[in-house]
Amino acid sequence: MALLITSTQNAHIKHLTALQQKSALRKSEGVFLVEGRRELEHCLEVGFQLEEVYVCPELMESGEKLLEEMVVKVGENHVFQVSPSVYDRIAYRGTTEGVVAMVKSRRLALEDLHLPENPLLVVLESVEKPGNLGAVLRSADAAKADAVIVCDPLTDLFNPNLIRSSIGAIFTVSTVACTSEECIAFLQHKGISILTAQLQDSHLYYDTPMTGPTAIVMGTESTGLTQQWREAATAHIRIPMLGRLDSLNVSVSAAILLFEAVRQRQQ
Repeated sequence: MALLITSTQNAHIKHLTALQQKSALRKSEGVFLVEGRRELEHCLEVGFQLEEVYVCPELMESGEKLLEEMVVKVGENHVFQVSPSVYDRIAYRGTTEGVVAMVKSRRLALEDLHLPENPLLVVLESVEKPGNLGAVLRSADAAKADAVIVCDPLTDLFNPNLIRSSIGAIFTVSTVACTSEECIAFLQHKGISILTAQLQDSHLYYDTPMTGPTAIVMGTESTGLTQQWREAATAHIRIPMLGRLDSLNVSVSAAILLFEAVRQRQQ
């Protein structure tokens, strides 16, 4: 039977809240947190290793069954039942999904990517907001992109907000963090076209071929891409802006450009 925790002052609970809040601690311990049953299922499907699991059966259907399954999978000493008040403390968004897991980190490098002959990639330079990156990952999963490469990242790839906003797509889409220099060299070596999204000196995205090996590259909404990406580009592309504003949220732009690539490839 899993140990029942009813106090927010419990050492395990204090450790979880610290991991939730501190990227440096997650990196030093080589673990991260996954909240939600759906996200946890995606995490397990691709082979991540569970360290500890915290379940609040009162907050979910078949909660007792999940508790039993986790005891079998992880071992009784690594599964904890928590009260609703304790779960409210450890849940990132205070939702009622009833499960939080501590998972061993596994970070991919560029050389770990197994790309098909005609890959479709998303490259993001210095995207700062975890929610934006999570939303891009959802679009990448929907468009069946082969990888998302995050260059010069300003957010931890295992930030709890990123995992939640991606609804587990951080696990279903191969995601790599590296420098811009490393990524440019990788794409050029692989013969992958670099399409940079930018307003200046650019062509409309739907007039640009995306049927071959393609990397769609986007920067931040405030400053756009750095000069090294503009110079490395095979082509510059833009989404027409017909109103008074001159930019879209990066996740919206990613979805538009990804599904244009899907449309072209299905013709």
